[in-house]
Amino acid sequence: MTDLSWLGPAIDVRPLFAKQHAAFIDLLRQLTSDEWLRPTICPGWTVKDVAAHVLDDHIRRLSMHRDGFHAMHPRDAEPFTVYLDRTNEEWVVTARRISPQLLIDLLSTVGEQIARFWPTVDLDALGARVRWAGPGPCPFWLDAARDFSEYWTHHQQICDATGRPGLTDPQYLGPVLDTFLRALPHTMRDVTAPKGTAIEVTVTGLGGGTWSCVRGSEAWKLQHQPFPAPTAQIELSADTTWRLCTRGITPEQAAVRAHVRGDQHLATAALRLVSIMWTPPKG
Repeated sequence: MTDLSWLGPAIDVRPLFAKQHAAFIDLLRQLTSDEWLRPTICPGWTVKDVAAHVLDDHIRRLSMHRDGFHAMHPRDAEPFTVYLDRTNEEWVVTARRISPQLLIDLLSTVGEQIARFWPTVDLDALGARVRWAGPGPCPFWLDAARDFSEYWTHHQQICDATGRPGLTDPQYLGPVLDTFLRALPHTMRDVTAPKGTAIEVTVTGLGGGTWSCVRGSEAWKLQHQPFPAPTAQIELSADTTWRLCTRGITPEQAAVRAHVRGDQHLATAALRLVSIMWTPPKG
């Protein structure tokens, strides 16, 4: 049996998909013509481009996972991240011919199917690799949480671009932060340390909490709780944490905003945390 205890306890985000989807469609329906064209933190992508990217995410999930249809694959010798970035950009460029109203209609229909799909999945079964979390197959609970946290992130990026409040209620932000912190053991994978070394990360504010990444005999493991006498302690706001994990700010910018105590080398390594595979275009 595969030991996945290093990931920490399971998260069940399935009840949140329908709520987030409804809020996302409501957000898009409020946008003015000017707001659809506003630039986002994703270089080269407008608000409309980010919304189109979400539609692509939905289509890929349903086609591959629900329907078992695998039509696209990396080219020969093409690294997965390059393949992902290329196909993301190809879709967004093509989707620029879709009107905002039609894009909303498509997102509404396909997003509702996403919300109906996830409750049918056995969360404990092993699924595809979540590449920012580790090298092997992960349980579907993490795959679902990965999807939800990405939808939430793109929702927030559109809110930022248009000056609107995001879904920062703890019912949404709490699971998102918990999902992002699951990347810590993989982030620390190349850092050698004696068994029992621990990095404690505390996220302050609504939806926050404390996580500990502890070095075991062979690898780092995550605990969603404080650790007695940690080797390094990092305190971040919830806003800084999600932006760090999604490449909205650099590790260096996060370090300026963080409160760090103890081993600076370990803290610096932990702040390389990334919980998303998608890389925005460079313009």
